[in-house]
Amino acid sequence: MALPKLFSYETRDEFFELVCGGFSLQRAAEVVGVSADAATSWWRSSGLVTPVIQYGAVGGLPGTAAPGVPGAQGPDEPGRQRRPLTSEDRSAIAVGLMCKCSYAQIGAMIGRDKSVVWREVARNRGPDGSYWAPVAHRAAHERRRRPKDFKLVVNRGLCRRIEAWMDEGWSPGLIAAMLRHQHPHMIMDRVSHETIYRALYVQTRGSLRKDLAAQLLTKRRTRKPHGAVDGRGKSLYREAFTISQRPAEAADRAVPGHWEGDLILGAGNRSAVGTLVERSTRFVILLHLPGRHDAASVAEAMIREMSQLPIHLRRSLTWDRGSELANYRDVEARLEMPVFFCDPHSPWQRGTNENTNRLLRFWLEKGTDLSLHTADDLARIAATLNRRPRPTLDLKTPAQALAELLANPAAA
Repeated sequence: MALPKLFSYETRDEFFELVCGGFSLQRAAEVVGVSADAATSWWRSSGLVTPVIQYGAVGGLPGTAAPGVPGAQGPDEPGRQRRPLTSEDRSAIAVGLMCKCSYAQIGAMIGRDKSVVWREVARNRGPDGSYWAPVAHRAAHERRRRPKDFKLVVNRGLCRRIEAWMDEGWSPGLIAAMLRHQHPHMIMDRVSHETIYRALYVQTRGSLRKDLAAQLLTKRRTRKPHGAVDGRGKSLYREAFTISQRPAEAADRAVPGHWEGDLILGAGNRSAVGTLVERSTRFVILLHLPGRHDAASVAEAMIREMSQLPIHLRRSLTWDRGSELANYRDVEARLEMPVFFCDPHSPWQRGTNENTNRLLRFWLEKGTDLSLHTADDLARIAATLNRRPRPTLDLKTPAQALAELLANPAAA
């Protein structure tokens, strides 16, 4: 008994292109070298049982047509329905894509909005960008099946990658962004940040390690709303520059060299580490304050670290109204850099620094003695954070962004 002859996808593509171009089923079958029975079977399995596609008509479903296409027949206003896409709809989408129709034209053929077509193609296309109606319909059917296994239950390899990144201090948001960047077309190899949080706080939602919630920057075992941060206004800054006087170039991050700073306090506020972050590149510098963190110590450490930067990367510094920067005039004179102060009770005006301090809490934990960290420890922590890819930099690292500025001073 002879085995049935197998035909390649290229042959099927050529057959459908000929039919869409106006050939009859029999004529298209002769051109590609298949029998009429095979051609008829291909057409029926595609969902377009009635071959009505001709030159100038891109629709294959009876009673529908693309607007503005000469020769197309159908109602003037095809109704849009809220219903699941059928196999016939997906076959029409596949044919429309082969005919290089727009999403709006394909949507008009099947009576759906163009956004429905866009989402369908984005969700069910293959790694090479192709769209096959039977494969797409099967994939949609599998996604609708309930009960549905959680992605972090069935994909153990993905769990191990997430755990390794979280052990390095990565946040769920950064992990989700990196997975989207690495697997733009493989939906099973990426998850959202909310999926990771749910797997951490609700153990039945995934197979991540039960102790992994302790790796979050907040160290929380349960999810809680953010509380207000109390600020302090100091009269000693009455004559200082305010944030409203800061150049506009600092606000839009277009020009590098504008910094934000603050202190991270340890247990009982008896120890501290100074933090400086550049607004454009998110590059971090940590100030070692082993003994005291009064105004003289903070100013000395800041001048020591920032004096190593070129002058074009020392345009301004924004700080809150804590008394630790009471010697701001010394900083301005020694670094040739103006210092601006936030409004009282307004920590969000240093949003870049607030976010950076939150990231640094992975290493500089609350309630610990920060004076135990040596200068080498702080340098290692800063280098680790500066090597972390940042979504705000299109997944470049702050170290890479700063290196580009140092290599090309004219760009800064």
